[in-house]
Amino acid sequence: MAQIGIVGSGIGGIAFAIRMACLGQQVHVFEANAYPGGKLAEITLDGYRFDAGPSLFTLPQLVDELFTLAGKNPREYLQYERLPEICRYFWEDGTRLNTHQDPDKTSKEIAEVLGESATNIRNYIAEAGIKYNIVSDLFLDNSLHKLATWTGKKALTGYANLHRLGLFETMHTHHQKRFLNPKTAQLFDRYATYNGSDPYQTPATLSIIPHLEYNLGAYFPSGGMIEIPRSLTRLAKDLGVEFHLEEPVTNIRCAGNQVTGLDTTKGTYDFDYVASNADIRPTYDRLLPEITKPKKLLNQPKSSSGIIFYWGVNRTFDELGVHNIFFAENYKREFDAIFKTQTMDEDPTAYVHISSKVASEDAPAGCENWFVLMNAPANSGQDWDNLVAETRKNVIAKISQILGVDLEKHIVSEDYLDPRRIETRTSSSGGALYGNASNNKFAAFLRHPNYRPSIKNLYWIGGSVHPGGGIPLCLSSAKIAAKLFQENA
Repeated sequence: MAQIGIVGSGIGGIAFAIRMACLGQQVHVFEANAYPGGKLAEITLDGYRFDAGPSLFTLPQLVDELFTLAGKNPREYLQYERLPEICRYFWEDGTRLNTHQDPDKTSKEIAEVLGESATNIRNYIAEAGIKYNIVSDLFLDNSLHKLATWTGKKALTGYANLHRLGLFETMHTHHQKRFLNPKTAQLFDRYATYNGSDPYQTPATLSIIPHLEYNLGAYFPSGGMIEIPRSLTRLAKDLGVEFHLEEPVTNIRCAGNQVTGLDTTKGTYDFDYVASNADIRPTYDRLLPEITKPKKLLNQPKSSSGIIFYWGVNRTFDELGVHNIFFAENYKREFDAIFKTQTMDEDPTAYVHISSKVASEDAPAGCENWFVLMNAPANSGQDWDNLVAETRKNVIAKISQILGVDLEKHIVSEDYLDPRRIETRTSSSGGALYGNASNNKFAAFLRHPNYRPSIKNLYWIGGSVHPGGGIPLCLSSAKIAAKLFQENA
């Protein structure tokens, strides 16, 4: 039985702990915060409950897989439902559009509201699924830093289909050519934000992302998104994993080029293997200061961060659903502000998540809990106090105008996160939500490896390494790292 120490209890760290425990290893997880889950956290405020981080649950089978691997019934730990409606979209000219779990219904509504061909929309959604399966088999389920990945049968299939993946045009260019209405292109461009990227720079390969919602479904866990890390933590503990909360790691100890253990604020531990679920930059800068750093990788542009308002609203809005988007008038200008000038546009797109639409206990009777997210640049020393205040004013004005209501007077409780707070609470470099941005045709696939032979017995998991950020990819990183562990052991 090997002794394994894990730095950080984000969703990837918990998943890796479960996989190691299922292999019969003794696992210890060290977390600086008082709770496990990383960005999957929770805020309670005056009778309102908010999921502080991710608000969309896709590919639930990746979570279920961990329970099945441990010989447990997933439904005894975590319940969830597929939402019949995916998202409601609002534009300032009065255009409104709903998308649905049924791709045919979505295609017909986009055709009716935006004047597109329903057949073209349906074909686009179907093609996203085909391309996703090609990319998933080659890039998302395996280490890209092993020769076998590039020479196997799946790789050959991927090479034969490279022309279909859109590596050599941007997502926006692809959508602009594909659709008649600029609003349709904007609707599908927004999926670049699912890994913190710019649709005007990122390759059209990322047009596979809509497949997750339109073909596979958007889900909501009973008890909120926070129940995902809570249920997995319960499973990990049932398997014998020990969690050390409020015990930050201060150093990953090495003898030569081999990891030997961890130092924390409370003690020194010897381990046969270590895994870092922390962002790669603070891992190298703070925990591995003597190790040669992959400078080119660490210096890549960061993904977007976010300004998030948590608003307790003292009334209900029938025109809103669980997921809602209030689009900017000038989408390109918004992304130029984020990625080129590292600031906030005066007219940002607002995403409003209202879990009380399906979980009434998340807000007092007759009220709603609004999670309001605007994409923002990573922290590089901007005047965030001013940017937060201006963004709040602009977003309230925007939503008020579209809904025809004075929103300000209905906000009775409030909290917020900005890139500084995200960086402090999650140790994410600059508060970037997805590690490095994927704003060129290779960055989406060539991220930090899950194992570097130059640092023996150290594995890397989480959103800043391969295959990327977001719940599904963090879970995949744990699966890939566990596979590498078995190959190396």
